[in-house]
Amino acid sequence: MNQNSDIPPLSPQDASPAGLDMTRWLAVSSLLGLIALGLAWEIWLAPLREGGSWWAIKVLPLCIPVAGLLKNRMYTYRWVSLLVWLYFTEGVVRAWSDAWPSSGWAALQTLLCTTLFVACALHVRIRFKAAKATGNFVPVPRD
Repeated sequence: MNQNSDIPPLSPQDASPAGLDMTRWLAVSSLLGLIALGLAWEIWLAPLREGGSWWAIKVLPLCIPVAGLLKNRMYTYRWVSLLVWLYFTEGVVRAWSDAWPSSGWAALQTLLCTTLFVACALHVRIRFKAAKATGNFVPVPRD
C-alpha cells in the first residue's frame, strides 16, 4: 500500500504557481480601472466638450480583453500588454499638455497602464516558468 494514500491530491487551484492569482487579479482590476476612468473622464470628470464627449468610445477596445483575462487565456495577456501602450501614450501626452483636472486623470491613466503592463508581463513569465518546470513547455521551432 502507498504510504501517501491518506494525502489528498492537489486541486488545480493548489497547483498554481506562486503569484499567478495576484498578477491575474491585478491585471483585471487595472483594466477595469482603465475602462471606468476613461468613461468617467470623457463624460463627467474633464470632458473635451461640456456635457460629455464622443471620445468616451476610446474605451471600447479595452472591453474586448476582459473576458479573456477572466478566463485566464495566455494569448490575451500577451496582446493586452501591447495594446496598453496606446493608452499609456495618451496618458503621458495629456498629463504633460492638459490643464489641472485633466492632467491628474491622465497621470492616473498612466499609472494604471503601467500596472496593467507589469501584471501581464509577470503573469506570462510565471506561466512560462511553470510550464517549463512541469515539462509542458513547447518551444517555438527555429528555422
